[in-house]
Amino acid sequence: MPNSHRKRQRVPHHNPSTTRLPSSSSSSSAIIHSFSDKTISESSQKLHRTSSATSPVTSSFNDPYSADVLLRLFIDRSAFDSESPSDSTRQSDIQIYLHSDVIRRAKYFGALLSECWQHQRKIDANSDNGAEGSRSNDHDHDHNKNLVHLNLPVVDDDPNSITVRITVLQLLYTSDFATIIDSASTAIEILPVALELLFEDCVKACLKFLEAVPWSEEEEKRVLSLIPFLREEESKDLLARVSPGKDDSCEDMLHGLILAAIHNHPNTAFVKAFVAKLLRDFSSRESARRVLERAFETSLKVVKESLEEYTSPDFRGDHNETEAIQRLNLHTAMTNGRHLLWLVERMIELRVADSAVREWSEQASLTADLQRAFRDDAWRNIVPGFPAVVLRCTCKLANAVAAGTILAARQVRMKLVKDWLPVLLVCKDNVSPMLPSHKTLYLELEETFLRIISTLPMSDAQLLLQQCLSFSTRNVEDCPHLITAFNTWFRRATQPPQLENLD
Repeated sequence: MPNSHRKRQRVPHHNPSTTRLPSSSSSSSAIIHSFSDKTISESSQKLHRTSSATSPVTSSFNDPYSADVLLRLFIDRSAFDSESPSDSTRQSDIQIYLHSDVIRRAKYFGALLSECWQHQRKIDANSDNGAEGSRSNDHDHDHNKNLVHLNLPVVDDDPNSITVRITVLQLLYTSDFATIIDSASTAIEILPVALELLFEDCVKACLKFLEAVPWSEEEEKRVLSLIPFLREEESKDLLARVSPGKDDSCEDMLHGLILAAIHNHPNTAFVKAFVAKLLRDFSSRESARRVLERAFETSLKVVKESLEEYTSPDFRGDHNETEAIQRLNLHTAMTNGRHLLWLVERMIELRVADSAVREWSEQASLTADLQRAFRDDAWRNIVPGFPAVVLRCTCKLANAVAAGTILAARQVRMKLVKDWLPVLLVCKDNVSPMLPSHKTLYLELEETFLRIISTLPMSDAQLLLQQCLSFSTRNVEDCPHLITAFNTWFRRATQPPQLENLD
């Protein structure tokens, strides 16, 4: 075969051969019709309805009166271990009348027929010279019917494999493949047979159909199994559907979904819930971590820049313009603060919030800007919920640390309380009226900070506990968490040094 078809030869098949077969049209027709009425009759009718209008082919499929080729299609029992053929195998031995000028569309038959003609010319030459030789069982010409007899074995015990080959043989008689190739499953069944027979027009029709329609998961597996038998230019469109363009395409996709969920989509709540499920179900926890950390850092940067501009405004312009910019800065900080809260919840849910805790504990400049902002009254009528959003982010991360969901280093735990405790105190002193939800949030964060303080060395705990006196209330009995924290510290302080007891 030409070099351009070497890839085709990778498709496993058995060479059909020529042989002497019975020439009775009635017996062969009986066999083929008893095999599959649907395959031969209904499919042939489909092709007859269209072939006259779309194809120059005038020969009819399985026409014994005009055929010059008789093909025997059968299951090759030598490929199976079982010695006795099944009933379906006995029924899958059929004869079909074909036309050499038609089946040459399949280059496999074209090469085979060329070999047959060459062999016949040698026989004729020997006859002309008066040589009497016996004819081979593999290559024979029936002079009465002028038929070339071909064998096409099928190495498959599934009767459907015979049906598919008959369908492909029928397609040789038409140019309108759409009447038969009308589903992905049909195209997938026909394609390997078309590849086996080097039926290029049929291969192109199958590939064109498969490229244009959706696949089920099982169909996708079958398509991928056929890729090695296709040339590169044939497989590239199919592979483009299932092959990522780059190694980090999943992360890019997840990052894009997160940005769409928190920034652009009108149905934000529903979309956030859906993206959260995708993150939970995603197979690579590390990829989810990197995507969330990337989005977290971006939103945190915007909050920091907005607060920095708000607390250090440029008053050189028009007063109204400056006020508008200040309002914009607060709205930007509030919006991205909400994004941060959702991202923090997802990171804690997936237990990938380690970096977020470290980053949150290193925000001395942000916490200073927040304290300056909350001491001013301007934010109250612009973003009244901003303090609660910031403290909820802090509370979520601190709770994860105190519960052991995130195993933070000692320095991280200390800095987390040291930098964010003053923000809590400013909010308690300046945010009024205090809503019930705010009171619950403040109390939860107080308790969490005190629990974290109990994990620190006594010298660090001593400094931080002194800043927690504002947790006390008018009725001492209403702050048991503060009483417990100080009692714990004093109990430890009055114990004998433990290092001396180790000797």
